[in-house]
Amino acid sequence: MSMPFYVAPEQVMKDRADYARKGIARGRAAVAVRYVDGVALVAENQSNTLRKISEIYDRIAFAGVGKYNEFDQLRVAGVRAADLKGFQYSREDVDARSLANQYAQILGQVFTHEMKPMEVEILVAEVGITADGDQLYHILYDGTVMDEKRFTVLGGDAEAIAGRLRDSLGDGLDLAGSVRAAAAALAGPDRTLSADDLEVAVLERNGVRRCFRRVTDDVVAGFLTA
Repeated sequence: MSMPFYVAPEQVMKDRADYARKGIARGRAAVAVRYVDGVALVAENQSNTLRKISEIYDRIAFAGVGKYNEFDQLRVAGVRAADLKGFQYSREDVDARSLANQYAQILGQVFTHEMKPMEVEILVAEVGITADGDQLYHILYDGTVMDEKRFTVLGGDAEAIAGRLRDSLGDGLDLAGSVRAAAAALAGPDRTLSADDLEVAVLERNGVRRCFRRVTDDVVAGFLTA
């Protein structure tokens, strides 16, 4: 009787993590930055139809990097979960923290029990009534959740992008300054990104129910040249 092939659990987890990280690194990064009136989300994305940044609910946005079909499945699941909770209870009961926990459970379950992990990193962002209520939850491929404060970076080369962004962010930045800082951090010292290369959206603290708004290329171009 032949013995089954044995692989240490630690090696299995390491191989899955390496596989997921390599898949994510093949894509382009995305950045979320808190500014005085909300949260700006900026992704390097030349497509006009395949969106990395989307609305989940009234005050909540979603961003994903990595394998598009996988993070889009997660986006759809988040929209359904938010709609169901808002319908069963109230719209005010839908929050980014509970959605981030649900995403973490899904990603952790897949990473631990499935043959192939999901090659994604996602962000759940919520804009509060005041700045103290803003929330940024960065969820990794293995279900790890990070509660970020000023900004977060998703995708490949995240450490270098975060370093550049940390050096350029000041206090009291407006939307234009936040977009410029994010674009410069994504581009790095050897490239320049134009408005056509970027997908930009905001969660505005605007006093109305729905806070998500996409920023057009013409407006982004004005921000970059200001």
